[in-house]
Amino acid sequence: MPSIAVLENVDDNESSCTFVFENEGHTLGNVLKSIICRYPDVNFCGYTVPHPADTKMHLRIQASKNVRAVDVLRRGLADLEKVCDHTITTFESAYNDFQEPK
Repeated sequence: MPSIAVLENVDDNESSCTFVFENEGHTLGNVLKSIICRYPDVNFCGYTVPHPADTKMHLRIQASKNVRAVDVLRRGLADLEKVCDHTITTFESAYNDFQEPK
């Protein structure tokens, strides 16, 4: 499980933060960015892997003034879990249908 730290918190209401994920890279960064960018209360979301030899991923979230970036991150992770659960269920169903004798 990755550890997460706050690298930078720009404003007092915590609507803009950069989170550092240890032992993560493009796989998690790209999917989280894709999910979070769709939220209407998010102004910007992006990620970077600062150096290929470093196993850290930085995720930047800038939300509306009345929304905390950490809450957006939690919602993004929860939505990612739902997507993964749906993918597993769909795959297992299709696999079982394929395995049944005809």
